[in-house]
Amino acid sequence: MNYLKQFALLISVCFVGEILHAILPVPVPASIYGLVVMFTLLQLKIVPLSAIEQAAAFLLAVMPIFFVPSTVGVITAGAILKKFGAQFLLIGIVATIIVFAVTGQATQIVIRLSRRKNEKSANTEEEKANHE
Repeated sequence: MNYLKQFALLISVCFVGEILHAILPVPVPASIYGLVVMFTLLQLKIVPLSAIEQAAAFLLAVMPIFFVPSTVGVITAGAILKKFGAQFLLIGIVATIIVFAVTGQATQIVIRLSRRKNEKSANTEEEKANHE
């Protein structure tokens, strides 16, 4: 019964993502809206992690099965791969490098901002202690 409740909660959040996708005029996939909604619910502790933990662990365990159809699709596209395989590989490598670079830069920015915030709060606390 616990799995049923957890899956119902996950599906409900996915449904909210679908509704947001239909309502909002932004070209964002419904799954991304669902992820943002779930992230927000977890961060604000509206939904505790324990409320979805078992169902999420199950989905992560069976995730490789979801990649089988795309793998079969690549295998059956042999003629296209023979003709354009090198270009696909080059695009994949360049795109991966770009994603790594952008992700690294974004992470560095977040770390710097977090350090500045922590330094400011430490300085504020130190000033309060000095005034007392």
